[in-house]
Amino acid sequence: MFKHFHEVENFFQNRQQLGMKPGLSRIQKLLYLLGNPQEKVTSIHVAGTNGKGSTIQYLKHGLMANNFRVGVFQSPSMDGVTGHISINHTKVSEDTILTLMNQVYPFIQQLDGEQDAPTSFEIITALAFTFFQDHVDLALIEAGMGGREDTTNCFIPILSIITNVEKDHTAALGNTFTAIAYQKAGIIKKDRPVIVGEVGEEASRSIISEAITKDAPVFWSGQAFQSKMLHMTETHQTFEWQADDMQPMHVSIKPFGSHQIKNASLAMMALTLLGQNRFSLDWRNILHGLAATSIPGRFERIHEDPLIILDSAHNPAGIEALVDTLTTRFIDKNTHLLFAAFKDKDIEGMLPALEQHFKTVTLTTFEHPRAASTMQLQYYSRRPDVQLIDDWEQVISEMLTSQEDDCYVITGSLHFIADVRTYFTHHP
Repeated sequence: MFKHFHEVENFFQNRQQLGMKPGLSRIQKLLYLLGNPQEKVTSIHVAGTNGKGSTIQYLKHGLMANNFRVGVFQSPSMDGVTGHISINHTKVSEDTILTLMNQVYPFIQQLDGEQDAPTSFEIITALAFTFFQDHVDLALIEAGMGGREDTTNCFIPILSIITNVEKDHTAALGNTFTAIAYQKAGIIKKDRPVIVGEVGEEASRSIISEAITKDAPVFWSGQAFQSKMLHMTETHQTFEWQADDMQPMHVSIKPFGSHQIKNASLAMMALTLLGQNRFSLDWRNILHGLAATSIPGRFERIHEDPLIILDSAHNPAGIEALVDTLTTRFIDKNTHLLFAAFKDKDIEGMLPALEQHFKTVTLTTFEHPRAASTMQLQYYSRRPDVQLIDDWEQVISEMLTSQEDDCYVITGSLHFIADVRTYFTHHP
């Protein structure tokens, strides 16, 4: 049993050696031993290559504005073990994790003894449902990778959302849109609606096939609901949103980029379906909640003078969205890039497409076994003037002393951005 939170952290650190293991048998066994808490939680499941976290944040704020207690399970965490699980704006406390772990640990030991050891992610997923069953009105569950074989695919949601289908994690999910969509469509459940963002023809065929098999109604972006950009200010962008048989609404959001309009549109459709179900929702409150939504690590202005932006883009589609937002918002500024990534990501598809838009490019690395070295990154760079600096804290320290009216962008990896956000909490 655990007496102190650091013991829990050490446990999860050591547990990482198990890596990822396919299949749902271990999480299902663990949840069964815990009394199947996932069956006692009203939940929405969100999968997709990009936009899962943002869509969840819009949903959360819309529900919170109507006085619902909203649980969120997200991965990866930007704030250690406790960052995976939150209610409204508050992540669970270390004491809560300690209590939950002592509740779950005997069953972990049982499965370990049966040579069926659950992974870290499976354990954290079980902690989340164990906590949510007594504390939330609705839980928003973010898929870790794919969907069909993902650990989070262990419950029956009231509805599912597939934000998009792009190429990422191809070693595990396949390298065609058909194969990737097949994995993500695995979150579709019998007779439960699924909301689908913009996907290509190959992906849509996989999703349609799964939905037909499950008798699940599908609400397609561009068909069941539409959005249209209206205008932009220094603080918000506003778009028109409309679903079938509804009056159009003007929706304002703080995060910039056309991709964020798509994410917010998915959340609006989900809120529409919830309102048609048993949730009492006031659209004025929803729109107020969406307008107040800020999303950590998604084109986040972490520092103003000089302007430093963090973006968690970590695949080619994410980089494309970042470039689109950057060139729209800061066309009149000199921009500088600090880039780090995992070595197993599509660096060749990200870095050349990104670096051409910056006055200077600095490649760095960070503390993680999967982190690419600066030399590995340089191999994919097409910039003869690229800088290689292993100490990213040194680079940011120099940024903070700049007297120029320039813009600095830090991107390439969710885990790297989490480290940088932690740095800024200690160096405001």
